[in-house]
Amino acid sequence: MKFELEVIGFDLASCIIAERAGAHRIELCANPHEGGTTPSLGMIRMARKSTSIQLFPIIRPRGGDFHYDNMEFLSMIEDIKLCKDEGCDGVVIGMLHKDGTVDMNACHELIHHANGMDITFHRAFDRVKDQADSLEKIIQLGCKRVLTSGGFPTASEGKEELKKLVTQSADRITIMVGSGVKSSNIEGLQHFTKARAFHASARKSMHSQMHYQRESMKETLDKISIDENEVQLLRKALDSFSN
Repeated sequence: MKFELEVIGFDLASCIIAERAGAHRIELCANPHEGGTTPSLGMIRMARKSTSIQLFPIIRPRGGDFHYDNMEFLSMIEDIKLCKDEGCDGVVIGMLHKDGTVDMNACHELIHHANGMDITFHRAFDRVKDQADSLEKIIQLGCKRVLTSGGFPTASEGKEELKKLVTQSADRITIMVGSGVKSSNIEGLQHFTKARAFHASARKSMHSQMHYQRESMKETLDKISIDENEVQLLRKALDSFSN
């Protein structure tokens, strides 16, 4: 049985660490404090040049909700085209109507412009009104996986719903468990939900390298990276499930 480990890359150093530590895929994001938004073209290009594992940039023009206006939608199409041109393996998308249902027409259009790249439906899924119906809609769209915590802030809290989703999926789509996934709880989550794909941030706060910081600004300027040891432990755990 094959297991997958996806790790978020919030900076270029994180991408290199993720590959070195054994991740199977990188979800490339900017703005961790907003839950992840579309990275710049320069970041996408350098991440692709610097790594050989699967690279999936998130297509999310801003933080906040997942209902987008037409200008935002058009920018998402352009970002998807750029990802294709840069040799990315897939993209991460998700659009909802105001009533909490999946925006099928808009998502279909985004997938059309992905032009053969793999598609992950992101945690917009955790904001839908009806998870069972929405999962069927996402399967109809042809998405390869859906990233979810079961509609709760963390996967541990949503494990009952995650188990239902794995059962419902019946191998038609991959349920990728994310949010709060750590080396200390991944075994329990896998045993309970029977999921075979996991998404982890493995976040690590990195202190600024600046020798001078202006005290009157009252800021630390720390950045978010990833903990290489944690990624290694996550991969080790998944490998043990396969044996």
